[in-house]
Amino acid sequence: MTKEDLKIVFMGTPEFAVGTLRALVEGGYQVVAVVTQPDKPVGRHGSVLQPSEVKKYALEHSIPVLQPEKMKDPEFVEQLRAFNADLQVVVAFRMLPEVVWAMPPLGTFNVHAALLPQYRGAAPINWAVINGETTTGVTTFFLDHDIDTGRVIMRRPFDIPDDADVEYVYDGLMRLGAEVALETIDHIIAGNGQVESIPQEEMEESGPLHAAPKIFKETCDVNWNQPSKRIYDFIRGLSPYPGAWTTLVQEGGAPVVMKIFKSSKCEGRMPEGDPGTIFVEKNKIYVTTADGQLRIDTLQLAGKKRMDAAAFLNGRALEGGKLVHS
Repeated sequence: MTKEDLKIVFMGTPEFAVGTLRALVEGGYQVVAVVTQPDKPVGRHGSVLQPSEVKKYALEHSIPVLQPEKMKDPEFVEQLRAFNADLQVVVAFRMLPEVVWAMPPLGTFNVHAALLPQYRGAAPINWAVINGETTTGVTTFFLDHDIDTGRVIMRRPFDIPDDADVEYVYDGLMRLGAEVALETIDHIIAGNGQVESIPQEEMEESGPLHAAPKIFKETCDVNWNQPSKRIYDFIRGLSPYPGAWTTLVQEGGAPVVMKIFKSSKCEGRMPEGDPGTIFVEKNKIYVTTADGQLRIDTLQLAGKKRMDAAAFLNGRALEGGKLVHS
């Protein structure tokens, strides 16, 4: 078996998945079809349909695209079966029913942006940064009945610098994920369809397992009554998207939502006032935390442009203001 003979169906939706799909196409692998989410309504009235990034790439390269509303839909299952794929590769997609993941003779493997069994779930990159991890990585594993629990094929680590935000880690793992996906396929080809894999319950972990649940708006609300390091990691773990937010309250004014995209630790600055209290010094914004202060470097008020602290303070008084956790 060669990579030109191996028929692959690729499943994914966001830009993160495009990294692997692109690597497959440019690497000469035979991608016979792509499965992605239905086009998403956008615009004021939802009258415009926006295709996924994976669909855009597939159409540009004349790859057939399937967009089922329901993965168990009999018509979709028959369409998928007609491609007679040997292997299915999944990156950043939804949960698959057994009738789909068990279909190809060589199985279906997923590229997960964490070192399983750590950070099972929908938002592994965000949660790794939020939790202050110094290392994350990519795992390929065979799908089974439960989410992110299948037999592990490969794991590759990725370092997280202390000043890195989600965008940095996302870009790095997108590239690493593509590399590991191709390496996984090459191992399958070299083994003539067989590849060694390890049950996750047999993998040793030095500490408790962390989950990576889906992130909602309320998840992103900054709690200032926490240590500075915890808040610093929380902000960079949500930057640039979806963005950590808080509520700015000033005497005589209506509360307004503020997003914070970048902050800096302020070693040695002692707490002044209750957590959330704002101090301005030399065009810099400081906020009191449970054990010190953080400097707010990049922010955005609701309905306004994103800007650095100095530009934000131009003509604006913040003294006496407070940032509040809802």
